This record gives sequence, C-alpha cells and structure tokens, in this order.
Amino acid sequence: MKIKIFEDLIKEVHEVGICQQCGGCVSFCNSIENEVIDFKEPNLPPEYINRKKCLECGICYLICPQTHLLDEDLNKTFKFSDFSLMPIGFVDNIYSCQSMDKDFLKYGTDGGVVNTLINYLIEKKIIEGAIVAKTKSPFSREAIIAKSKEDLIDASGTKLDISTQLDTVQKFHTYTSSLPNLRRYKFRKLAFVGTPCQIYTIRCMQNLGIIPSENIEICLGLFCYENFFFDRIKLRQFEEQFKIKFKNIKRINIKENLIIELKDHKTSQNLINISFKELKDYMRPACEFCKDFTNIYADISFGGLGSPDKFTTVITRTKKGKDIIHRIIKTGMINCLSIDSSIKKKMKEKIIQFSQFKLERNK
Repeated sequence: MKIKIFEDLIKEVHEVGICQQCGGCVSFCNSIENEVIDFKEPNLPPEYINRKKCLECGICYLICPQTHLLDEDLNKTFKFSDFSLMPIGFVDNIYSCQSMDKDFLKYGTDGGVVNTLINYLIEKKIIEGAIVAKTKSPFSREAIIAKSKEDLIDASGTKLDISTQLDTVQKFHTYTSSLPNLRRYKFRKLAFVGTPCQIYTIRCMQNLGIIPSENIEICLGLFCYENFFFDRIKLRQFEEQFKIKFKNIKRINIKENLIIELKDHKTSQNLINISFKELKDYMRPACEFCKDFTNIYADISFGGLGSPDKFTTVITRTKKGKDIIHRIIKTGMINCLSIDSSIKKKMKEKIIQFSQFKLERNK
C-alpha cells in the first residue's frame, strides 16, 4: 500500500478547502531541519518550501485532523465511540468554576479558570510554560509562550484597540496556528491550550511518539463552535449588517451566542448578542467540516456554555486532568459551585445541544 505524503494532503485536504491550518504537519515534519513545508502566507494552508528534501514518510498525512487515520486508536485511549452516541465525548466530571484571583477573573474569559490553572502549574514547576493565544484585537490572535502570571494577563487582551491596526492589517481571524510554536521553544514540559483540531493533532503525534510531542505535559481544550475570518470586504459587511464598528469593540465572548461588548457604553446596549446562524458568512470554511465542539481528546475541556456569567464550565476527561483539577480546588485558587446531579444533567443537555448543532452543520 502506497504511503500518502504531503503531496496527497494538498490534493485531498488543501485543494478541497478543508485545511484547518493547525500547523501540525509543519511542526512535526520528520525533516523539519530542512524546512520542507511551512506557511508562506497567513491564513492559507502550508506549502512545500523544499520538496526535494521531503522524506516521504507520511507523518504529515497521518496526523492531519482531516484524514482521521488514527481515530480508532485515539478513541480507545479516550474512551470514546462516536459522536452519535457520545456527542460531548467521555466525561469524568463536570464543574462550574471561577478563579479566586481578581486579576485573572477581571481580565480573563468567563471565570478565568484556564489562566489560574496554568499559573498554578507554572508555580509548582509541573510545567515551564504554556502555549496560548494572545488577543491582539477582538477578532485577531497570535500564539505566544506564557511563562508567568504577567504573560497570561497580557495574553488575555483586555486593552483592545484595533483603530491603529485597521490601516495596516488586511485580515482578522480568531483562529491561531499555535502548533508551530512547539518547535521554537525548547522547554521540557509545556501546557497547550487549543482548539479541537489542534488537540487532535497533538494526540496523534503522542500516539506515534513523534518528537517533540513528549514536551506536552497537559492538553487544555477549548469549546469550539467555529472560528471567524474577516478580510476587508467581510469586515465592512459585518459592520453594516450588525451596525457595529470594529474600533468600538472591547471584547468578544462565546456562550449560547457570540457576545460583543462595546467600549464606552454605560447602558444595557453595551452587550450585543449575535446568533451563530447569522455568522455563517464569517466562519472559517474549514470549521464547517469539524464535528468536535467540546474538545473530546483534551485532558480538561473549558467553555462558557452551561455556566452562569463569570463562571467557566470545566469537563475533566483523563486521570491527569482529574488529578490536577482536584489539586487546584484543594488550594482554594478556584471556587466551584455546588451543583447536584440535576444541575449537571441540565449543563450536559445544553452542551449536548450545541454539539448536535455542530454535527448537523457537518452533514
């Protein structure tokens, strides 16, 4: 049987328009020192840089989140069968939590739990840093390595001002290709915060024992309904459709809808809710082919859906994730609401509902 290589990825994934641009093939190429493949242009799939140096090993094809060749192995490891039976994956436990750190709570998304957890892991020297997405503007992010509380707060992006960027930045997108950062930072232990396609790729690499996937100590997965992409035309269309100026956006959040907080509005009108159905024109095309809403292969999954305002929904999936959450709860660094089985059931039902919305879109 012929081994499929990057050339096949181009034909079957890139040219079809379903490349997630996760960067896995770039980050874990067996001939990475020869720079065989890389991103030539932002917001476009990676390309051959040095075709003659390709080892044609097929690793890039195996780990791509759109080929699904390792699904059976991963599903056994993560106690998952299929989305029709387990739309939110295996759930060890579900919590509704809030950071007790006033800075993380103020500057973070939802309850500030992800940053609190990362900071705890860094302080306890369980990890030496975390790859996270730094908010440059409400709809633009970049991947960075966070090594301290200050880095995490800075990445939260509370001081958002894109007025100067509008003259220079041609495209805005909420998706960040974080995986290439793994080859740039030589830490022994890292946490990785990412979307389902990114976590999937890491798990494939860990399954195959590919360097440097052993550096990933813990995978923290974000709920992900879709990511957004704006060029100049889409930006103007968005502003006209929703009567919002990009320069007036303070921050965005996702729960049942896309929630936009405007600057300098002291009335109830400073929050604008937009349903996902109205945002189809702004969705990254590749997101339409993803079935995973809750990040089923993460150690711990996080999102705002199902929890009250300023609280984070936390789903533990693996023994490692379960142990870390138990440890941080004991420290008092996060506060978890007391929720009985009936409340947990309602939380799960809401999350399942959104997971099924995503599955229906995928058909």
